[in-house]
Amino acid sequence: MLFIDKLIDRRIARYQGDLLATHYAEVENMYNQTRGWRHDYRNHIQVLKNYAELGDMEAVKSYLSELAEDLETVDMALRTGNRMADVILNSKISLARSREIQVRADAHVPVKLSIADIDLCIILGNLFDNAIEACQRLPLQERMIRVYMDMKNTQLYISFTNTTAQKKQKKENGRFATTKGRGHGYGLVRMDTIIERYQGYIRRGSEDGAFTTEILLPQ
Repeated sequence: MLFIDKLIDRRIARYQGDLLATHYAEVENMYNQTRGWRHDYRNHIQVLKNYAELGDMEAVKSYLSELAEDLETVDMALRTGNRMADVILNSKISLARSREIQVRADAHVPVKLSIADIDLCIILGNLFDNAIEACQRLPLQERMIRVYMDMKNTQLYISFTNTTAQKKQKKENGRFATTKGRGHGYGLVRMDTIIERYQGYIRRGSEDGAFTTEILLPQ
């Protein structure tokens, strides 16, 4: 039994390492895009000045429209008040939209949290990755992820809802079975372990065509 526990711990640790590597790669890509836009800022201004000096206002309008569209791909979609939440949520929102998944997010973290950044990263990353994977099995017009985060008294409330191709699921031994097959589900175990360590609360709900996860974490 001890050998099996150690094997599971190693697999969870490896999963966590892979997850963090993925998150940081996504974040790095997002900030590289931002730095690239800032690097080109002066060039954009010079082009606009040249068009204005020539009196070509249609060219100015067209160029500004192109810049606005380009900026939307690198601008922070969310500013929650928490740096780690901003980084993870914005990188995942960008990833979801690149896969043609509609995301509706309302997130506010106006206070300093006791939860470590790495733990918040794992929780939010897992929630978003699972939601994205479920949505990708659906037709484009049915793909939707809703995210809500805010303080409820002294606790951080997190809610993720995503559409899914599955019917209402039943729990096995108190939890929903992973749909990824044998050898998967370590992310859920890791997330539950973190929430338990902070004496938080998690509830998962399944309905036809939708899956919701709600979490409460002490401040």
